[in-house]
Amino acid sequence: MEKYKVIAFDNVSAFNPAVHRTISNEDLKNNVEFVIGNIENAALIEDSAKRADYVFHLAARSFIPDSWKNPADFYSTNILGTANVLEACRINNCGLTHISSYLYGSPNYLPIDESHPIQSYNPYSHSKVLAEEICDFYRNNYGLKISVFRPFNVYGPGQNEVFLVPEIISQLMSDKKEKITVNELSPKRDYLYVEDLVDALLFSISGKNDIYNLGNGYSVSVEDLIKTIVKASGKNKEYTSRNIKRENEVYDVVAGISKAKNLLNWSPRTSLEEGIKNCIYYYKGLYK
Repeated sequence: MEKYKVIAFDNVSAFNPAVHRTISNEDLKNNVEFVIGNIENAALIEDSAKRADYVFHLAARSFIPDSWKNPADFYSTNILGTANVLEACRINNCGLTHISSYLYGSPNYLPIDESHPIQSYNPYSHSKVLAEEICDFYRNNYGLKISVFRPFNVYGPGQNEVFLVPEIISQLMSDKKEKITVNELSPKRDYLYVEDLVDALLFSISGKNDIYNLGNGYSVSVEDLIKTIVKASGKNKEYTSRNIKRENEVYDVVAGISKAKNLLNWSPRTSLEEGIKNCIYYYKGLYK
């Protein structure tokens, strides 16, 4: 794969030792420049884009429960911030891949293809629907090269423990937890390993501008996810459910990924079992 000089614009990563722990290759460290800032700062975004040929827009507020508590923060970051990124790309003539997710709600059919109706069912998803509309406007009126990726549940080493996979691993590994406890066991999700997402991002640089779903093409329940994590860890711990249903919960999603396969020549390479093992290695400090 061709080497790139990367400018990582983030408001937390450069101060987070866990992030640097994942960057173990010295050559990689030398090719990553961290810029600390918020995408709501238009001037700072524009200054960073001056040195870029292509932009991957992954910055967003993304934890759905928090979006119900602080919707204005989500709208500010995910809508105004996206407009700032698009404007910086327009001014500096940069191509863009925009990351979007949770746009489909309860599916009318499975697997979900890109033609499936989109709907906003929480403040986070609403903000992402509106952000995509801004992308469409810039593509249609300014001729900006834009691809939109709609990845389903992304996971991988270093993910924040508010998300399900690291939360389960943390409970499993903790001597202070007698059982693994989750809100519900039945919801099913299509899990995409982070390195497979990165592969797709790189393909998008020269790929056809379009909207693409990204996932593994099958769903796994919370209960089966727990079993997979327990098996991969070699530990044995019971699990239980609080029987708490999340507001507007979606109980099954499967990504239709034929478009990405055909137009980007992309396919996921990492099995759930392999990805989970890497997450466990990371938790133990063994991931390289």
